[in-house]
Amino acid sequence: MTDPRARRFDLIAFDWDGTLYDSTQLIVRCIQAAVVDVGGARPSESDAAWVIGLGLAEALAKAAPDVPREKYPELGARYRYHYLQHQDDVVLFDGVLPMLDALRARGHLLAVATGKSRRGLNEALATVALRDRFDASRTADETFGKPHPRMLLELMDELDVPPERTLMIGDTTHDLQLAINAGCASVGVSYGAHEPDTFEPLSPLHVAHSVSGLAQWLLGNA
Repeated sequence: MTDPRARRFDLIAFDWDGTLYDSTQLIVRCIQAAVVDVGGARPSESDAAWVIGLGLAEALAKAAPDVPREKYPELGARYRYHYLQHQDDVVLFDGVLPMLDALRARGHLLAVATGKSRRGLNEALATVALRDRFDASRTADETFGKPHPRMLLELMDELDVPPERTLMIGDTTHDLQLAINAGCASVGVSYGAHEPDTFEPLSPLHVAHSVSGLAQWLLGNA
């Protein structure tokens, strides 16, 4: 195992959808369908993609500004209905499992910080047999949605890692702002929900354009 003193970061926290899990297009389609189901105007793909990473209630409210608040429970139920119909259609990005195993072998602690619900994350972890690869996880419904720092702060507290030894990785500006708010460094990935040219103001250490590129950078620089 690599000498831990050679590591820049002890804890690497990953976003889930669009970063490890190839689910961006499914989520966009489910948001669009749910809004139409409750009588709202169908959001554009870019508007639906922008809210990915937020907590579900906040995401749906922003994607459907013309839907009255009293319909939010129905909106959430319709989103979950559409997602459950197709959740097995999407998989981990190629190369994710070898990357995680290489990072664990190098001695990094690994965590998930996601806008998904706890139930949704647990189902996803069970589906792709990932549970034993992560040391901890936090979801928006048990803390706060991104970019509020609470989920990262709780992960650092649980695993006893300070902010300067923690790295957040994600595909949205919400993830990178979360890192800033928690006092951590970040890395962006360009293959998910947000356009990479929106990352620059948030000063990520690196923007990876593929999982293989992300793995190469992490093993060489994290």
